[in-house]
Amino acid sequence: MELTGKNLIGNTESGKGEKLFEAKNPATQKEINPAYSNATEAEVGEAVFAAKKAFQGYKSKTKDERATFLDAIAENILELGDQLIQRCMEETALPEARLQGERGRTVNQLKMFASVVREGSWVDARIDTAIPDRQPIPKSDIRQMQIPLGPVGIFGASNFPLAFSVAGGDTASALAAGCPVVVKAHPLHPGTSELVGKAILKAANETGMPNGVFSLVQGISNDVGMAIVNHPEIKAIGFTGSFKGGKALFDAANQRETPIPVFAEMGSVNPVFILPGALKEKNDQIAKGLVGSVALGLGQFCTNPGLVITPDSDDSDKFLQNLKVHNADMPSGTMLSEQIKINYSKGIQNLNKSEGVTQLSTSSGDEAGNKVKTQIFSAKYEAFEKNNSLSEEVFGPSTLNVSTGSKNEMLQLAENLYGHLTATIQGTKEDLNEYSELVAILEQKVGRLIFNGFPTGVEVCHSMVHGGPFPATTAPQSTSVGTAAIKRFSRPVCYQDFPQSVLPDSLKDSNPLSIWRMVNGEIRKK
Repeated sequence: MELTGKNLIGNTESGKGEKLFEAKNPATQKEINPAYSNATEAEVGEAVFAAKKAFQGYKSKTKDERATFLDAIAENILELGDQLIQRCMEETALPEARLQGERGRTVNQLKMFASVVREGSWVDARIDTAIPDRQPIPKSDIRQMQIPLGPVGIFGASNFPLAFSVAGGDTASALAAGCPVVVKAHPLHPGTSELVGKAILKAANETGMPNGVFSLVQGISNDVGMAIVNHPEIKAIGFTGSFKGGKALFDAANQRETPIPVFAEMGSVNPVFILPGALKEKNDQIAKGLVGSVALGLGQFCTNPGLVITPDSDDSDKFLQNLKVHNADMPSGTMLSEQIKINYSKGIQNLNKSEGVTQLSTSSGDEAGNKVKTQIFSAKYEAFEKNNSLSEEVFGPSTLNVSTGSKNEMLQLAENLYGHLTATIQGTKEDLNEYSELVAILEQKVGRLIFNGFPTGVEVCHSMVHGGPFPATTAPQSTSVGTAAIKRFSRPVCYQDFPQSVLPDSLKDSNPLSIWRMVNGEIRKK
């Protein structure tokens, strides 16, 4: 498939912007053709108008038609074959095996949403039938279901060029809900984005979806993204990225004449609590697993374990030594971009300058170009509590071990945490009994609790929650991974005393879609 450097406004290729930019190979620093046109405000407007025009036709498609569309996107991505993987490797310097796995995840989540749409019960139909002879007043017939919000703006992520990008979970869940999508491609991988965008458009045409159901705009300036957020016909935003970027979009969306929801996943420190029994029984095993989790993908995951909390003891001293041993042979690696390396280096400098913080270990390898090493730091509880910056995310392969002098200090540290995506507890059954309060505290702080594991790796399944309280996300009641993500782009509508002929099929007495519904308080199909 030929790359054009154009924006994809529905089925129309457009390159009106005079400002051009090229992707850059993070490993070689060489620019990669073609040059891409920075979308103009007018082009963004055309994309949103096309999405608005497509909305009524798309939302009226049957559940089987929408599911077939999602399946076709998955198949078309696979048909891109080596071209997609090779281009993505050029633009990200990520290894081939990692990208093949990420492509599999992208395809699987599209197919998973297709199965949810095809089954149909996600609309959460609720029916309370009329009681006309109820005294003192009759009861109306009242029925509720979820309907799509309208055109949605999606922002591709830097660190997942496939699974959280053009055809990633945000796009898949919005399309599944019945919402046309306008995607802002991440400027680090415009060619990868164009290939996937064309695969989506090909699927739309093959399955008879209305023109405008999908558009892709490119851009290196913030103006492109803000034009999407500020457009009055955009009804919601999906974003994965930095706190600064997500908060800016959130603030802009709330300053609109008609505010809209922003589902921004913005980063997290993902604390790991290692309790005394586990520290004694599995000291080396946990140290090895932790270093592997910190170094995985050079820490460029939103679930990187950036904070480790241990009790201060001889076992803790042994644990720190084991961390040093396992980190010593970790290789350096290339970050996704020069700016990401700069930001990581600033975070490491801040840790090195912080009072009471010791650099415990630096991994092997060089730091030429965009390469970085895995760094491990340690501090006592008192130093951590005095310095709020130590609880901030350092995006990259680093972690800070905090030694606590008592159970109360560990619980107080947990109580003082901001919102995060995950929290992990390494412990024995006896530890859990002894630290039962810790689970209750962490339930209020994160979206996913992990026991005797590590946070890197997010399973794409129906029950997954990838979210959490602010500042990890702007919408703690939602998830960006798993099939519950579809609810972000829908809203409930209630129909009172409507005739059967006018009701949506999901709410008709005959249940022609054969979906599970709540009828007078009972979950059933009949």
